[in-house]
Amino acid sequence: MEQDHPLVRDVFPDLVAELTTLLEDEGERELAICVRDVRLVAMCDCGDDFCQSIQTVVHPKGKPYGYGHRCVSLSPSQGMLVLDVVHSRIMYIEILYRDPMHRLAP
Repeated sequence: MEQDHPLVRDVFPDLVAELTTLLEDEGERELAICVRDVRLVAMCDCGDDFCQSIQTVVHPKGKPYGYGHRCVSLSPSQGMLVLDVVHSRIMYIEILYRDPMHRLAP
């Protein structure tokens, strides 16, 4: 059940604040509002030391998102931030080449 997963804003508040600002700057107002309620379902397990990506919805690994999927590339001051979005729902937050995020206990 998704409610069993912590909110990303409780675990990585600085990330959510940054995403909100960047989304608003890109004119993605609806996503800027939605990002406050995404859940941390899983951290990426790819093993790359430059990746800190976050799965925000339960989704089978290796399966395409399908109809309604789009990528939203943002312009942070450091690294890369890309959101996988399906019908205005943030499914995945790709976080690459950034300083390590400090996790707060939810």
